[in-house]
Amino acid sequence: MLRDEPQFARLFIGQSLSVVGDRVSFIAVPFAVLSVGGSASDVGLLAAAGLLPMLLFALVGGVWADRFQRHRIMLVSDVVRFVVQGLAATLLLTGVAEVRHLVLLMIVFGTADAFFMPAATGLTPLLVGADRLREANALRGFVQSAGLVVGPVLAGGLVALAGPGGALAVDALTFAVSAAFLSRLTPRDMTPETTRPAPGGRFLGELRAGWAQVRSRTWVWSGMAAISVYHVVVLPSVFVLGPVLAQDEWGGAAAWSVVTAGFGIGSIVGDVCAYRLKVRHPMALAAAALAVGSCQAVIIGSGAPVAVIAVLEAVTGVAVSLFFVTWETALQTHIPEAALSRVSSYDYLLSTGLMPLGLALTGPVSDSLGVRPTLYAMTVIAVPAALALLCVPAVRRLPAHAPATTSDSDSDNVHAGPGSAFLEA
Repeated sequence: MLRDEPQFARLFIGQSLSVVGDRVSFIAVPFAVLSVGGSASDVGLLAAAGLLPMLLFALVGGVWADRFQRHRIMLVSDVVRFVVQGLAATLLLTGVAEVRHLVLLMIVFGTADAFFMPAATGLTPLLVGADRLREANALRGFVQSAGLVVGPVLAGGLVALAGPGGALAVDALTFAVSAAFLSRLTPRDMTPETTRPAPGGRFLGELRAGWAQVRSRTWVWSGMAAISVYHVVVLPSVFVLGPVLAQDEWGGAAAWSVVTAGFGIGSIVGDVCAYRLKVRHPMALAAAALAVGSCQAVIIGSGAPVAVIAVLEAVTGVAVSLFFVTWETALQTHIPEAALSRVSSYDYLLSTGLMPLGLALTGPVSDSLGVRPTLYAMTVIAVPAALALLCVPAVRRLPAHAPATTSDSDSDNVHAGPGSAFLEA
């Protein structure tokens, strides 16, 4: 595919190195907080600081990405993140970093992320044909999953040799490389549609048009609700409580890197499956996969040996990759192209944007109840929420391809009988 789609190949190469840097940062940041005297609550606070701007700027980013050139917005975001990570690395390497410094820098980093993410979701359909979207998203997912394997190994070595500051310096350089590749992209223009905002159109009017695309599709808003539960309830177990257990009981960053790498290996398998498998009603499979992926908290808190936890995390990695590749492809297939970034901005607002709430509460709740009881409670909440998504008829019936003869504004009316989610030949 990369030979056939040169524009996507440029995006793929640039993002590949950037993703590895992000995975290094994923390991390095919690230990950076702990290295300057921070607590479990401070780890959650820093993670929340990076995600809180999504609440404030995700919708702005979505409108801008539907109004302006999406790859240019991504380019500026990469430059900002390069500067932020460079400053964080410098403060850590010189020994003057404090938790408050890292929090402020993460707020700026998160703001750049809030503009980058909706633009990135909307960019792929401008680089590849509609029949290659699933493959393109699977390849992007493959890069992210491979980063979960390569990144922790690299992070473990960098943290050991150069400390968290050295690891963040590497992440900063990867954003510079990503920006260089984005500057060479020439995506096609969006096709004119009634949902495309007119130049100088009112911001609130464009937001309402994007929200209309969401609320007119039961599978979209119910999917966003389930993803929100995953981000707010499940992921804090990975971002906050996992590193705390690793530090207190497993031997530190090296053990946590093994668990993270296990999840990454599973994610790679999931991306390969998503690339090769054709599904008549993919969101049915995605909802079931989300239920499996929502078991991460109980696995991390199981008390099993690190090797066993890593293997079980690999299983959840397969499921999580299947879900998110399928979800993103469904949005790109069934949402009008010119409104896609606005719809995805609501997705990020309701999931990633609300995640700071879970991150901020996880530390205090675990301090009160204990780490393991908190992890078990997370699973009790998250798994039923994912299973509830599977019970929604519009989710089970959504076809893999946009209907050719009916309006795409209400996919809920597509009929499918029992067993319609089986794989196609």
